[in-house]
Amino acid sequence: QVQLVESGGGLVQPGGSLRLSCAGSGSFFRLYGLGWYRQAPGKQRELVATITRGGITNYTGSVKGRFTISRDNAKNTVYLQMNSLKPEDTAVYYCHADRGPLGEVVNYWGQGTQVTVSS
Repeated sequence: QVQLVESGGGLVQPGGSLRLSCAGSGSFFRLYGLGWYRQAPGKQRELVATITRGGITNYTGSVKGRFTISRDNAKNTVYLQMNSLKPEDTAVYYCHADRGPLGEVVNYWGQGTQVTVSS
């Protein structure tokens, strides 16, 4: 099992940038498939980006070219660099683990961090 703790959210103006961090516990963090989701008020939680343990990334269409997911296994941390932020990016952002060390399906969530894009 892995515990996930997000940080880095806040208030930013449109066009600005934020970097979210997700710190994970455990010796095998580097073997987990990870991702970021977000949930805006009144909407369903949606996938933002994923990164496999091999570093392969995938993005939802609305963030392609603006967001970058990365991981630093030495620090047990996954990041979401968000540039050119828009008001519609406002949401609670959650870190998620979907694949475990043996490739098995897992479903671990962090507590979320609020991102607000507003002038």
